[in-house]
Amino acid sequence: MIETKAVQAPDGVASAVRHAGIAGAALVFVHGVGSTAAIWDRQLDAFSGDYRTLAVELRGNGVPKPEPDPTAITRAGYAADVLAALDALQIERATIVGCSLGGVVAFELWERASARIEGMVILGSFAAYPNARAYADGIRNAVQAAGTMEAFARERASRLGAMPEARLRETLDQMANKSVASYLAATEATWTGDYRATLATIDVPVLVCVGESDVIASPVLSREIADGIAGCELASIPHAGHVANADNPDAFNALLRGFLAKAAVG
Repeated sequence: MIETKAVQAPDGVASAVRHAGIAGAALVFVHGVGSTAAIWDRQLDAFSGDYRTLAVELRGNGVPKPEPDPTAITRAGYAADVLAALDALQIERATIVGCSLGGVVAFELWERASARIEGMVILGSFAAYPNARAYADGIRNAVQAAGTMEAFARERASRLGAMPEARLRETLDQMANKSVASYLAATEATWTGDYRATLATIDVPVLVCVGESDVIASPVLSREIADGIAGCELASIPHAGHVANADNPDAFNALLRGFLAKAAVG
């Protein structure tokens, strides 16, 4: 059964963690800028029998209310949220599984607390986004033109390609869960980092994977990550776009389970 626990980072900002499973090595799932922690429920259900599974609800994500001052919504703040979740559940080390922004958070965590990381799975993410400043500004302009997160969510979802009605509804609901101010701050944090120099320092097992139809973080960006980390594996997920763990959970779960077994996590 999935439970939710409120947590607080050292800077006083509240976040939350969805968790399931009471035994085994820990898996920490970190969502993307357009998702909530619930995007990982399929993985929490699938892996909680063998692992302690956590999905962090990053600050400014709409839950819990009230949302923080936007100036607190940073990559460092997101890393603090993950560490606060680990501490709240008394977990010393974990494998970080991050999609898009979640992959960025994994790199930020490595720079700040590498001793807490047992392995990484980076999904649909990037070490440095091409033309990052212009891309982030374009999103900011689109949000402001849309006026509400609901309107922006529908426009943004249309760029992710055709998806079943249930996935579309999930996408719209999760994006609309955020305020405009929080989403704009999260946009800045998501797209403007540069972790290319960090890649060579990562010395834990890493799997990089990407949906074959990802138009947000192309396979070229996943290849750049994999090429920068010694011994890193790279895999493509069929019939999936940017949020491949939700688009094709069976294929993603099989990749993750195989990686965990090969890496002897835990």
